[in-house]
Amino acid sequence: MDIVVNEELKAYIDPLTPQEYESLERSILAEGCRDALVLWGNLLVDGHNRYGICRKHGLPFQTVQNPRFKSIEDVHLWMIDQHLGRRSISDFQRGVLALRKREIVAARREGAAAAAAPVAEAEAPPAAPVPDAPAQDSLQTREALARAARLSSSQVVLIEKIQKQGAPELVAAVRAGAISINAAAAVATLPAQEQAAAAAAGADELKQVAKRVRESRRRTPAAEPAPAEAASVLSDPPAPVDTVESLRQRVATLEAENAALRQELSALRGMTS
Repeated sequence: MDIVVNEELKAYIDPLTPQEYESLERSILAEGCRDALVLWGNLLVDGHNRYGICRKHGLPFQTVQNPRFKSIEDVHLWMIDQHLGRRSISDFQRGVLALRKREIVAARREGAAAAAAPVAEAEAPPAAPVPDAPAQDSLQTREALARAARLSSSQVVLIEKIQKQGAPELVAAVRAGAISINAAAAVATLPAQEQAAAAAAGADELKQVAKRVRESRRRTPAAEPAPAEAASVLSDPPAPVDTVESLRQRVATLEAENAALRQELSALRGMTS
């Protein structure tokens, strides 16, 4: 069988570091290729590094077919689950893989719903609604995604932020371990050019930039009222201001009340005398 290597599929999972590749090569040279290569037809799914090493040194290897593969999405999901189960990958890699899995599952769910909609409309009466799968099974919640990647919910949020806002140079730096996830998330708030420049300057510069971003946040003053709030404040009617005439009328009223009280007091004294 002619084994086909798809470069896009090979790059779907982050490659081994040079040190990891050398360690794998030494192991295969000493003990042979113990694990079978996984194929989908003649397409190589798992074992790209082992396949390359065996071919390089003319070593024998075994292959196995996975009958559960029906589509390339099945292949991707299987690859993701295989790597999520390994301890050697970093937290950032775990988060990226879990986010990829969520996208595939969500796309499949949308496709299934779209395909089922015309059939459901043609049927009468409509069937009773089927409850959705638990959130933890469908990766719809942040907590479920974190459990799948064996991370905290806050780490998943930061990784997703880096994936969406991070420049390619910054993503490469955090993937290589040159900067922590927390620091990379802070740097990702900067314009892409500033991120790239910091990454090009090295790990120390990235850490300093992240520190400056955090400090600038702490020094940021409290936000001013929103325009709608400011408008409501400005539109409030001013408090009434007493005029001279109103004050005179008030004094006259008080004087009249005092005079009436004095008369009543005089009358009471006359009755008791």
